[in-house]
Amino acid sequence: MTKKVGFRGWFYFRQGWSTYFAFIFAALNTMVVTYYLAIENIPILKEIFPTFYIYLAITASVGIPLLIFVGYIHFKRTAAYKAEADIYYESNPHALRSLINTEILLALNLKLNEKLIKIISNDKLSEEEITDLKELQKEIIEFTEKRTLKNKMDLDYFKKMTT
Repeated sequence: MTKKVGFRGWFYFRQGWSTYFAFIFAALNTMVVTYYLAIENIPILKEIFPTFYIYLAITASVGIPLLIFVGYIHFKRTAAYKAEADIYYESNPHALRSLINTEILLALNLKLNEKLIKIISNDKLSEEEITDLKELQKEIIEFTEKRTLKNKMDLDYFKKMTT
């Protein structure tokens, strides 16, 4: 971890800058530029927005709800966020590993619960069911032994999962 202090600091700097400072600076810059270069020189707009503060208040009262709505649409109603999430998992082997492990555990737990319910109901597992469990165990062992964070096995599994 100490070897990565510089990169971690750089990451935190970029997050703080892009999420907070750049956003605030860009919004203020846009407001100042549009008011003093456009609105102040167009008489009809100057009547609507007689001062910069009125312009700021009106723009914020319209712009903030509008941007919240656009953000909602981005996350809930378009394929854009899904594409971003896919790219995140495709480019981050640690997050991808966590997702794949969860998917494998879920499938395994469902299969084991199915067999456990059968056993609790005093039914015996058939040879085929026992063979299926052994085969599943073998597949999981082979997969987990062969995959690394650098090879593409997790990514291949992810792509198969999302298609």
